[in-house]
Amino acid sequence: MKLIYEKSQAGRRGLGIPKPDLPVPEVPAELARKQPPRLPELAEPEVLRHFTELSTRNFGIDTGFYPLGSCTMKYNPRVNERLVGLPGFASLHPLVEDDAAQGALELEWELQQILLEVTGLDAVSLQPAAGSQGELTGLMLFHAYFADRGEETQRRKIVIPDTAHGTNPASVTMAGYELTPVKTDARGNIDVADLRGKVDEQTAGLMLTNPSTLGLFDENIEEIRDIFHGAGALMYYDGANLNAVCGISRPGDMGFDVVHINLHKTFSQPHGGGGPGGGPIAVRKSLEPFLPVPVVVKEGASFRLEYDRPKSIGKVRAFSGAFGVFVRSYAFMRSYGPALREMSEVAVLNANYMLARLRDAYELPYDRLCMHEFVISARNLKREHGVSALDVAKRLMDFGFHPPTIYFPLVVPEALMIEPTESEAKETLDAFCDAMLAIALEAVEDPEIAHSAPHHRPVQRLDEVRAAKSPVVRFGFEEHEPERGAGDRQLEAQKGA
Repeated sequence: MKLIYEKSQAGRRGLGIPKPDLPVPEVPAELARKQPPRLPELAEPEVLRHFTELSTRNFGIDTGFYPLGSCTMKYNPRVNERLVGLPGFASLHPLVEDDAAQGALELEWELQQILLEVTGLDAVSLQPAAGSQGELTGLMLFHAYFADRGEETQRRKIVIPDTAHGTNPASVTMAGYELTPVKTDARGNIDVADLRGKVDEQTAGLMLTNPSTLGLFDENIEEIRDIFHGAGALMYYDGANLNAVCGISRPGDMGFDVVHINLHKTFSQPHGGGGPGGGPIAVRKSLEPFLPVPVVVKEGASFRLEYDRPKSIGKVRAFSGAFGVFVRSYAFMRSYGPALREMSEVAVLNANYMLARLRDAYELPYDRLCMHEFVISARNLKREHGVSALDVAKRLMDFGFHPPTIYFPLVVPEALMIEPTESEAKETLDAFCDAMLAIALEAVEDPEIAHSAPHHRPVQRLDEVRAAKSPVVRFGFEEHEPERGAGDRQLEAQKGA
């Protein structure tokens, strides 16, 4: 497919720019363009066809099954988009006075009440823009809480399991804490024996995803809570996997003091490619004074943004947060109503159904019922036939499926992390499982098929080692072989060996 600049033909126009009715002030000479902007020149139908064809090369939840473990890529109902586009929401100015934004503030307040019920906690801030920012905000609350108690210099350590999301250790470092890793036991739980030796009077808290990135609910969560609270430390819940437990169990009841909620995962906000997202945090009463400002509060029948919070950590984002995300998520929650539990129950059912179909063809590192996602391993295929998790992922693309997450969590070699969500029909789940089983059979009969996949995509298998060692990060077409560097010579020597 040619780039739009390659299709450009001088003199062709897809539109005409009307002359303004009012006089246009002259642009100062130092700001004026010396040459017209270099834009592609095409007729309107050609522009339309180009971008339509380009869109068909994207993969998203609207075009196929997206079983990306830990990312919860579920269907986003179109009614949510119609609601967020209502003039009263879409045209509302961010700086409007509270009395002119009562409908929007009421929606935010009601959203907070739903999140409190889902998490089992006492107060909410809608501000954080994503789960990662929710993590950082939660750890900033830890700082404020211990500073208020005169323990800030004493509490320096945050405990994180070795199955944690990658953002957890990054957030710990950004918040100025020291990272203390803890191992996973043979059943996929936190290793409590290892944990006990790492929690003391210097521990500020725990960051835990439950169910974990293995898709397993920690069987020792009450004992873990007692260890941390017994040491005066706090518990942080990474809500990335909240889709597994809504209406079934609540982080607050498990003993967690801070929770972030990924609205763009659990509550169906379109995401991917960096956003948009929403990562509200819910906290226990003891941490409420430190929440970011402004906070949406209700007084009688009216609503307002409250800024007068002397112990607040301040703002972490403009205004009260990503309002469009709130509208979509609120609409999604209201469509379920009291039956929100069904969302999680179906997600868990779908995951266990797929696990039952795939467990004999791939290795199962932890032989337990899973929650909303599960991890299997291609280690048996790699060991016996040389077919890796990467090969399986690339071959899946030939069957029309987006690959699942691979090589994560790191504690499982050749990991394939699969999350079907509650959105998909049984026929789709079966088609995906059939493809996975076919790939496992191909690995035995003709492993080269997987090694050379994908075969039917616009971009074929890349030489990822060379791309890493000799990256080309500029646009352009070379008329000659680019200069060979040390990385190329090293690769050739390795191949010769």
